[in-house]
Amino acid sequence: MTDASIASRAKFDAIRYAQLWEDADVLTAAMGDVAGATLVSICSAGDNALALLTLDPARVIAVDLSPAQLNCLHLRIGAIRALDHGAFLELMGARPSDRRGALLDQALAEQTDDVRAFWKALEPEVIARGAGGVGKFEKYFRIFSKYLLPLVHSRRTVNDIFTPRNPTDRAKFFDTRFNTWRWRGLVRLFFSRFVMGRMGRDAAFFDHVDGSVADHVLRRVRHAGVTTDPSQNPYLHWIMTTTHGDALPLPWRAEHYDTIRDRLDRVETHLGPMEALDQTGIAGFNLSDIFEYMSPDAMAEAYGGLLNMAAPGTRLVYWNMMAPRRRPDTFADQVETLTKLEDRLKAADMAFFYSDFVVEEVL
Repeated sequence: MTDASIASRAKFDAIRYAQLWEDADVLTAAMGDVAGATLVSICSAGDNALALLTLDPARVIAVDLSPAQLNCLHLRIGAIRALDHGAFLELMGARPSDRRGALLDQALAEQTDDVRAFWKALEPEVIARGAGGVGKFEKYFRIFSKYLLPLVHSRRTVNDIFTPRNPTDRAKFFDTRFNTWRWRGLVRLFFSRFVMGRMGRDAAFFDHVDGSVADHVLRRVRHAGVTTDPSQNPYLHWIMTTTHGDALPLPWRAEHYDTIRDRLDRVETHLGPMEALDQTGIAGFNLSDIFEYMSPDAMAEAYGGLLNMAAPGTRLVYWNMMAPRRRPDTFADQVETLTKLEDRLKAADMAFFYSDFVVEEVL
């Protein structure tokens, strides 16, 4: 579900996100006990819809306005069915590979003609970068890592970010070696609203955002570098090096691979807005950051539609980057905020771009 006008203001014909930039560890921890239930998830690249399978739901409905983003999920489903874990990581780009073309063919063997045609057109990019590196957002970070980051930090300093340290030593490293004036200048340029809107996210996604995007990024990088352990952060690792290193997002980890594979038949896809779903009794919603793209009035309307689909005890889980969005006051007597759970998970969130993580429960 998104503000109805976002479909006309943003483009949905190509892959915007080829991998998920929201932490599945905090998402799954926020959902509670949903075994045997139906969940609804914004699809994006599909990773977090697959992560929800580890909670043993009966169904996961992955929803998106973009056929390209749903194709990312279809590729993952085909890859997990056809490939072992190591080959999956090679195809996605988390590990080096000289056989991605052959792995792509195996992953697409049982997919529809439309899905195969979509990915075969991207085959040169997949071979070069992996299927998790072909989105607009990933291209944006690749330019940053390859061409701009070396202007402000040596490769040694970048690699040292991922040396395990205690919090005191992390703060010392960040303050004395990393957070230089050159670094701050680079962030203010490259993560400005103008540049990020042109090269990273769609500019329409900033319509309801106030304040400096670059200042927000500087604050959140400190969270990633000091509050959490960078050596365990797959998102920071990819931004700085365009690979995940030893840290992987939850649905890409070996310990979850067979569980996800065994439950792939529980995943359904829906092209279109979430409000078009004809569903009741939903036990949990992964809403990504969709409310950030809406005006407060549009959010209230959308939120009411979700409550019409929800069962008592349903959790609505979502992120905010810069536009503050929480349960509209209209629904204060129907939904409570799980503040203690939010605070605990927010502190552990490795996907550091977001300023807020929201967990709300239907009464």
